[in-house]
Amino acid sequence: MYSKILTSGSISGCWEQIERFRQRLEGADAVLIGAGAGLSASAGFTYSGERFKTNFADFIAKYHLTDMYTAGFYPFETPEEKWAYWSRHIWLNRYVPAPKPVYDDLLKLVQDKDYFVLTTNVDHQFQKAGFDKRRLFYTQGDYGLWQCSQPCHLKTYDNEETVRQMLARQKDMRVPAELVPRCPVCGRPMTMNLRADDTFVEDEGWHAAARRYDEFLLRHEKARVLFLELGAGMNTPGIIKYNFWRMTGRSPNAAYVCINLDDAYAPKEIETKSVCISGDIGEILKIV
Repeated sequence: MYSKILTSGSISGCWEQIERFRQRLEGADAVLIGAGAGLSASAGFTYSGERFKTNFADFIAKYHLTDMYTAGFYPFETPEEKWAYWSRHIWLNRYVPAPKPVYDDLLKLVQDKDYFVLTTNVDHQFQKAGFDKRRLFYTQGDYGLWQCSQPCHLKTYDNEETVRQMLARQKDMRVPAELVPRCPVCGRPMTMNLRADDTFVEDEGWHAAARRYDEFLLRHEKARVLFLELGAGMNTPGIIKYNFWRMTGRSPNAAYVCINLDDAYAPKEIETKSVCISGDIGEILKIV
């Protein structure tokens, strides 16, 4: 069973919960942030609406695409067309600054704490905001990295320079054939380093981040840890949400805070240790 007793749908109706969040944060020895897509959406990284229409009008007209998420799975006619789409997608969601300072506001709240970030987001916004890269674990990949589609080896490759060229040189919804990325080892097509199936490459950097995450948990096993869940939904609940519930219930000194635009809740078993706020993450972080 889940509790929504502590949930409020507007900031004006959740001052008590925000104050409880502030107190939990101030009293914490360490903060583990669990960040999902809702955090980036609050920062302005929306995948539909005007942002999508403005940047992909030609693809929308030809293929009747509805949003960037589903467009990422579309079987484009040629590799040149595929990478014309993806270069724009990568640029908008990885290299362009966030429209709103939500990540900056979050850093201000935790920068004096021993913090760590576990995130399913792949847009690199934590590092762009100044978070210590050694305190970040991007579990699902990074828009800024490519990998072999096979994959024939467990290595990833930075894509910024090639993406810049793709943007500058694409014409009629196609990039030049020589810019289509191919694996430097086997020659097969490259693909995004995003966890979609069992071909996802967990490279040396991924495993190093996983070890640092485990070390953080071990170091604070008996400490007053605040498990701060921001915008994590039910697409992959086993990565953040379920683990945060389990660890909060297991530790007598832990607390759980969940902020989500649509649905913030906690199990009955940890109700007394939880603060759940339904509202825009960015607006709430501004006033904590």
